[in-house]
Amino acid sequence: MSLDFGPAVALSCRECGARYDLGPSFACLECFGPLEAAYSFNGVTRKDIESGPANIWRYRSLLPVPVDVATKPNMNPGWTKLVKAGNLGRALGIKSLYVKDDSGNPTHSFKDRVVAIAVEAARNFGFHTLSCSSTGNLAGAVTAAAARAGLDACVFIPAGLEQAKIAMARVFGGKLVAIDGSYDEVNRFCSELIGDPLGDKWGFVNVNLRPYYAEGSKTLAYEIAEQLGWRLPEQIIIPVASGSQLTKIDKGFKELVALGLVEDTPYKIFAAQANGCSPVSTAYKAGLDVVQPVKPDTIAKSLAIGNPADGPYVLDIARRTGGAVEDVTDPEIVAAIKLLASTEGIFAETAGGVTVGVLKKLVETGQLDPEAETVVLNTGDGLKTLDAVADDAEPTAVIRPSLDAFRAAV
Repeated sequence: MSLDFGPAVALSCRECGARYDLGPSFACLECFGPLEAAYSFNGVTRKDIESGPANIWRYRSLLPVPVDVATKPNMNPGWTKLVKAGNLGRALGIKSLYVKDDSGNPTHSFKDRVVAIAVEAARNFGFHTLSCSSTGNLAGAVTAAAARAGLDACVFIPAGLEQAKIAMARVFGGKLVAIDGSYDEVNRFCSELIGDPLGDKWGFVNVNLRPYYAEGSKTLAYEIAEQLGWRLPEQIIIPVASGSQLTKIDKGFKELVALGLVEDTPYKIFAAQANGCSPVSTAYKAGLDVVQPVKPDTIAKSLAIGNPADGPYVLDIARRTGGAVEDVTDPEIVAAIKLLASTEGIFAETAGGVTVGVLKKLVETGQLDPEAETVVLNTGDGLKTLDAVADDAEPTAVIRPSLDAFRAAV
């Protein structure tokens, strides 16, 4: 079988550096550390990138995908808006603030980016079924991408997710199986299924395809830098579930510097968690290098991973860059959703409420420089988590159709 992963040449262990041939593997045989794609980049220029399509395939020369990836049936996510958030900045006392709004992706979350890369890996390996363990957004991204690519889909979620996310995952076809347990239990089940004949020729995007899938998050770093005029932001706030998105954004920034595409300027990375599922924040504040698993209890279900695989790496990056890891309560999440909506017209899901809430808290506690250029991520659409703002689901007033009635009401 001929494999085409573009500039990717091997899988490399993040812990011990052992290298392996490209394949559907995710753990090092030497130390059980996580594997990630390793590259041999060849003369990538800004001009090459800027001449590409207005989606993530403009960065195909930096991703584990074939050169003709843009010609294949895919969801073509990316190139979402970087919104200059002057109103929110003034409300929080931040001089230069941007919102990277990934709710504009095909299934309205950043997960379309990572799944698009996983689909190409599944094609390379001859898989016929796309699967995942999911807290909601990923399930919809996988079933949509599978439908577009002509693959079967079977996705697994913990029971009790938001109905909007369940409906989105189901409407694209395939099978959706709810498991009576937490996300971490769902993820363990999927790992078992990989070794069973039932899972033969299945690509689990966040398990056996994870080294490729995770690289999709780098495109957020690439886009932010390009949309800022080919420079790195001074500060960025990123939500943490497994922690993979944050680690790959950091990797993306470092690649841009190494390739000479941006100036090597310092940047601080801040990690945001919900208080009801904040194992990384707890470890950071305690000065620990090990993340203790917790049982999630928060409205931010898309971030409700109690045992985040990349948690220790998030700690390393926050400390290395001079950032921090912070968390906010459910009421603070709701307040932040409403603040972003009322200032910038962006309706974020609960994960976006976490990042904006943490942004506010970082300013108030003096951990973030209000004079520095800052980017905050919104990774999903508020229409998926309407229960969080259910108290606003009533009209301001109910009146008869007359001016007198309206005058009395206002």
